[in-house]
Amino acid sequence: MTRKSLRRVVTAGLALSGVMAVSGIASAAGDAAKGEQLYASQKCSMCHSVAGKGNKKYPLDGIGGKLTAADLHEWLVNPDAQAAKKGEKPVMKMKSFKSLSADDLDSLVAYLQTLK
Repeated sequence: MTRKSLRRVVTAGLALSGVMAVSGIASAAGDAAKGEQLYASQKCSMCHSVAGKGNKKYPLDGIGGKLTAADLHEWLVNPDAQAAKKGEKPVMKMKSFKSLSADDLDSLVAYLQTLK
């Protein structure tokens, strides 16, 4: 293999890696976009706000930088246990979203993680 051929193979490999990385980012963004739609369709803004829109009593701004994906997931499927862990009794009881599909829960978590 000549040096020129080797350079072409390496360049093609790097380009393919870049395309794969970008498509991975795009699919994660797609999940977050779906999660944003779920946030709206599940009427989360009745109790929570994002960027000043919704119920300002329980803002979610910055939540993506404070909680891990696992913590966010637990808040969605088992809010009573999470509130007990936190040690405070909320004024409003958060409903559980464990009836959502795993894909929908992952999308909602992906959206909440964008709120940094």
